[in-house]
Amino acid sequence: MRPAGRRPGITDTRAAILAAARTAFAARGYTATSLRQVAAIAEVDPALVLHYFGSKRGLFAAAIGLADGVDTLIDGLLRGPLNGLGERLVRFYLQLVDSPTSPVVALLRSAASDDEAARMVREFIGTEVIGRIVEVLAVPDAALRGTLVGTELVGMAVLRRIVRVEPLASADHDLVVAWLAPTVQRYLTAPDPTAASSVKHTCRTK
Repeated sequence: MRPAGRRPGITDTRAAILAAARTAFAARGYTATSLRQVAAIAEVDPALVLHYFGSKRGLFAAAIGLADGVDTLIDGLLRGPLNGLGERLVRFYLQLVDSPTSPVVALLRSAASDDEAARMVREFIGTEVIGRIVEVLAVPDAALRGTLVGTELVGMAVLRRIVRVEPLASADHDLVVAWLAPTVQRYLTAPDPTAASSVKHTCRTK
């Protein structure tokens, strides 16, 4: 049986779990990775993973270098006027990916030859961050909106930090926010465009 406590001879169990998590997430992606798989790689009891990180999203957040928990992050993003949420989200993401030591960039760096790293970050951002935000906003099609925002942000990061397409690569934060935030805001809070199209079509046929 697997021991319930720390790995024999390893004093920094938390660091061992984080290393195992980065390996598992890189190999399987965010959605397909389980806490049991991470525990098996780290050779610890699954209860220790929960003890240190609380949940899978907490573990992934720590693995990609988020200093605060996801719940704290979401509370901060939701604080303030709703019409500024897109801007706050884009600014947060830019700070995350533009950090010289950002693990997110390390994950995305393989995106040019392997879509798995980009998919992993997109799944986490789209499901655990954006998806939960739009659920709080109680807007329709929360999962689709979260996916669209995640794709937008990950795509921007790949072009800016990995492929380094100019002028995006050297653009300052304010310029990127000015262009990208309105699109993100629309994904988050705009009415369903297909519903509007249906109404217009119905009006024209009467």
